[in-house]
Amino acid sequence: MALDLDNLVFVFGSNLSGLHGAGAARFAERNRGAVRGVFLGRSGMSYAIPTKDKAIRKTLALPVIQHYIEGFLNYAFWHDKEEFQVTRIGCGLAGLKDEQIAPLFKKAPRNCLFDEAWRPYLGDNFRYWGTV
Repeated sequence: MALDLDNLVFVFGSNLSGLHGAGAARFAERNRGAVRGVFLGRSGMSYAIPTKDKAIRKTLALPVIQHYIEGFLNYAFWHDKEEFQVTRIGCGLAGLKDEQIAPLFKKAPRNCLFDEAWRPYLGDNFRYWGTV
């Protein structure tokens, strides 16, 4: 049975200005209800995790991104009736590597689905939605 991606909450990397001008953030704003100015958390069928600063010039420090990821994982845990399509946050415009970010999701609940590109870092015990 094919996975209906439209029913998954789209989890994407954002910036501290909440300007969703490119990449997955732009897709989230145009297609999944992300609201301009909302840089963290749920809006529409999307969930923003900041990876870049307010000026959109610098990537946030990894411990700061990890803090935001932990907040998302807590949200996903408590919203177990929903499923979350986690993109490769931080691995596009923010310039981080998959091997830096993917392991930060190792404690993700079962309702999180990941890009296939993260399988080498998360293993086969997680669910995957495909790849971009």
